[in-house]
Amino acid sequence: MESVKINKLEIENVKRVKAVKIEPTANGLTVIGGNNNQGKTSVLDAIAWALGGEKFRPSMAKNSASVIPPHLHIVLNNGLVVERKGKNSDLKVTDPEGNKGGQQLLNEFVEQLALNLPKFMENSSREKADTLLRIIGVGDSLAALEQQERELYNRRLAIGQIADQKEKFAKEQPYYPDAPKEIVSASELIRRQQDILARNGENQRKRENLHSLEQEYQKINDQLSELMKQQDNVHRDLETARKSTEDLVDESTAELEKNITEIEEINRKVRANLDKDKAEDDALEYRNQYRALTQEIEDIRKSKTDLLESAELPLEGLSVEEGELVYKGQRWDNMSGSDRLKVATAIVRKLNPRCGFVLLDKLEQMDMATLKEFGFWLEEQGLQAIATRVSTGDECSIIIEDGYVAGIGHTDKVEKKEWKAGEF
Repeated sequence: MESVKINKLEIENVKRVKAVKIEPTANGLTVIGGNNNQGKTSVLDAIAWALGGEKFRPSMAKNSASVIPPHLHIVLNNGLVVERKGKNSDLKVTDPEGNKGGQQLLNEFVEQLALNLPKFMENSSREKADTLLRIIGVGDSLAALEQQERELYNRRLAIGQIADQKEKFAKEQPYYPDAPKEIVSASELIRRQQDILARNGENQRKRENLHSLEQEYQKINDQLSELMKQQDNVHRDLETARKSTEDLVDESTAELEKNITEIEEINRKVRANLDKDKAEDDALEYRNQYRALTQEIEDIRKSKTDLLESAELPLEGLSVEEGELVYKGQRWDNMSGSDRLKVATAIVRKLNPRCGFVLLDKLEQMDMATLKEFGFWLEEQGLQAIATRVSTGDECSIIIEDGYVAGIGHTDKVEKKEWKAGEF
């Protein structure tokens, strides 16, 4: 389907314009040149008003030097004739067969942003990116991926913070390499102590038995004459008792008593070591979770890249990264003025492919080489651009002076043209 373009326009008594007639080039750049305050921007405002409707109507539409109301006449390449004239500047749209239409008919192929490109360029970076994603049909899918990315990023951030805290806590914990690996049981030490005390008690009993026998022996010895036989028996028992006690050695409980006394300190060191090991294990676990989430985020970012690469973008080198437009590796705020115009024009064209023209104001920001390059790009795209530029040089298609067409291209002497209200 062929896009709609402007074949011819006639404007009278609109803002600074007195009478202007232009036949813009079908493909490429038509530059309306002239000095400041001569009516260049008024031409664009008039086109926007004629095609875009009442919301584009200038607040002071009528030329202050004329008593005749504004008159606009535009012929489009699809045969439609658009007029605004009369006291109320009523709209009349006539098709090639003579049938009349209105603004609704124009809205089918006239893209609003094509009439007001600065509005698009003044949008935030995210709004411009959202517009592009919407028109290439990947906005919802990309939004879902970005939501997943944000959620994973926030989870990873929290996990990373916990891992950092765990690592810091582990480093701050004291460590005692000479401490046992497990908590020492006080009951076991007490049991061993009691066993030793029992054995020592038995030794004491034996000693007491020896003493008793010695006393008994002494008593029997005093009664030796009467108790010789008993003496012999007791003597044998005494010898036996002496032999059983000769090798007895009492065991010391000092070490166990010391261990019992120090058990709390030992166990404090063991617990400290266990706490440090646990903190290091926790930190490692959270660090592994962090790495896993990082990989998930990278996978989602690759999916976003693949999604955009598979989409039909309106301009080679144009993409969206982190919710912002990127062209040739540069974000909007780093793009040159000419690149911004090219990106905006391409996106606006994509919004409504049936609209084959765009209005551009203040192209003086482009040097001659860039302006020429931009014009070639418009021709390649089959796009019509009507633009203004503060200049009277050869790059200008027409020159506006004091509200009317004063010359074509550069002229050292601009022929003054007498203007009569109501006539082009």
